Amino acid sequence: MSRLRVLILGPECNPDEVSIPLVTFSHAAALAKLHEVTLVTRSRNEDGCRRANAPFSRIEAIRTPLLDRIFSWGFRRIFKSNFDRQALTAFRYPFAIAFEWFAWRVFRNRIRSGEFDVVLRVAPMTPSIASPFAFFLRKGPVPFVIGPLNGGLPWPSGFPQLQRQREWISGLRNVYRYLPFARSTYSRATAIIAASSQTFSEFVGYGDKVFFVPEPGIGLSVCFEDARKPALGAKLDLIFVGALVPRKGCDLALRGAASVLQKGLAHFTVVGEGPERARLEQLCVSLGIEKTVSFSGWLDHAAVLSRMREADVMVFPTLRDNGAGVIFEALASGSVPVVVDFGGPGDIVLPEVGYKVPLTNEEEMVLGIEKALSELAIDQALLNRLRRNGMAYARECLTWDAKAQSTTRVLNWAVGQGRRPDLAPPKLLHLESASPK
Repeated sequence: MSRLRVLILGPECNPDEVSIPLVTFSHAAALAKLHEVTLVTRSRNEDGCRRANAPFSRIEAIRTPLLDRIFSWGFRRIFKSNFDRQALTAFRYPFAIAFEWFAWRVFRNRIRSGEFDVVLRVAPMTPSIASPFAFFLRKGPVPFVIGPLNGGLPWPSGFPQLQRQREWISGLRNVYRYLPFARSTYSRATAIIAASSQTFSEFVGYGDKVFFVPEPGIGLSVCFEDARKPALGAKLDLIFVGALVPRKGCDLALRGAASVLQKGLAHFTVVGEGPERARLEQLCVSLGIEKTVSFSGWLDHAAVLSRMREADVMVFPTLRDNGAGVIFEALASGSVPVVVDFGGPGDIVLPEVGYKVPLTNEEEMVLGIEKALSELAIDQALLNRLRRNGMAYARECLTWDAKAQSTTRVLNWAVGQGRRPDLAPPKLLHLESASPK
């Protein structure tokens, strides 16, 4: 495998944060083990990236102090420091375009002089934020690759949990296709890496240059051998990990688990905090399961991983999640996932490692969760088999190193040094294509 000189655009990369900043940094750092990587990020992330001691050839910061102050003010005053606001993507748009404009001014001569083999944009991950770099590199001299991209997951109808969180701006998402650089971003890109079946289907019109590589990953450090030694007749240890907000579906998890809890076959731990907690606690009372459900609040990451290594089953019927890295960690920890077949969890969970409940309606999904948990509660051999398969799957396919290997196959193809990799999504949805008409 060729060692390439890669210029990575990662404006949000930061190992000291969570979610997208940590995901994109971890991906870039894994690629740096395989290639000569120059990471380009915002100045506010520079110190954290350097402290991580990842094997980058160089870390270079783009300094836009005035724009940074404007963004910070808007994020605090308008969005109340809430990363979950959907309108935040639209607010980020001009700042993302400006970052790449300034980055181009810094690197254009170095690119043209042959210092790099390929440019890879790993952030922003949303497809609705265009990349000027694709236009700037439309005539070369190096290929431009974008991704993994994720986002644009539909809002399924019939679920009041989602309607309580959906914002009006979500209906305007497709407007991005008409913004500056939107068409050139994907028409001029040499390769597009999609991180979900949903996003892959959105770009399927671009043909052979679209590939699938999942969004999150895990470090080998969280892949342990199974140390569980369950006693004969032990109760099934269930766990939910996530923010207690409507779209995470914790209410569906509790309703689906009610039968095994009422029969004394299981205990349920809810790890997380949020505005739905009081309502969920009241739901437990109404179901008569309040003595078999524990609400632990937020735990630090190490404690969450420790708790998942003790649990038997991760019940996580989120109704709208693009990535769901917690499922990666559950698999690595030996906690068998029970998820909804939609979004990130639906892409990752295979029949050999867990259960996927079809996204239909609340009643049928609750029955599906109940059926899965009832089977696992009485069949220790099945539970053990799914657990072993899931832990092996996580070690072999879901680590950052495995993700970097897949991305490398795309990069080698993009620069003409390898065959086109077969990286198809688990399923192909029928959606309106984002390709130009």
